Amino acid sequence: MKQFTTGDLNKQIGDVTDAASREPVVLTRHKKPRFVLMSYDHYERMRTGGDPRRAFHISKMPAEHAELFDEALDRLAHGEGYDDEP
Repeated sequence: MKQFTTGDLNKQIGDVTDAASREPVVLTRHKKPRFVLMSYDHYERMRTGGDPRRAFHISKMPAEHAELFDEALDRLAHGEGYDDEP
């Protein structure tokens, strides 16, 4: 996660908000994390539980995710990377 100081927020508002539109950023004051700035869409996904990066224990994983997980494991077992094109 990118970090900016609260002073950066005052001086470089465009850079800070551009970064926050892509991913949450930490705003620090006196070298300590104080705030997190993120896009409203990201906030809403977090608030409603709709974040697609949600993690599941394998025993509680939805069937569609378990199937994709098994396919990815098979590809890795055969020496293919997870980003390899078919």
